[in-house]
Amino acid sequence: MFSLKALRRNKTVKYGVPMLLLVVGGSFGLKEFAQIRYDAQKIRKKLDPSLEAKVNVQKQSAILEEEYEGDFVSRRAHFIRHLKALMLKLKEINLDEWKNIRGPRPWEDSKEYQDQQRSRLDKND
Repeated sequence: MFSLKALRRNKTVKYGVPMLLLVVGGSFGLKEFAQIRYDAQKIRKKLDPSLEAKVNVQKQSAILEEEYEGDFVSRRAHFIRHLKALMLKLKEINLDEWKNIRGPRPWEDSKEYQDQQRSRLDKND
């Protein structure tokens, strides 16, 4: 049927099969190495049973929630005061009278362009 010599000369057998084995084998190899990494992280994160007995998880979470709620209330009050101050500033500013001024392009000298804009505004007013 097929001779060994013909299989050696076949490009699919010579190049394709090793490539396919490398890709599939590499996939399985990477899977195993990644699993080792995650297993090691799990082991490091576990507490020693004697330490775990000392730490009461429910009490810790209650303390953290109380601190967070207190901090949230103070931040909210500060934010509301800040908003009120900004609203007062906006009421003082006249937003109906404004002029659209084009900014300088990257290749233009900004000082020179600003001076030109100011002189045009002075002529129009």
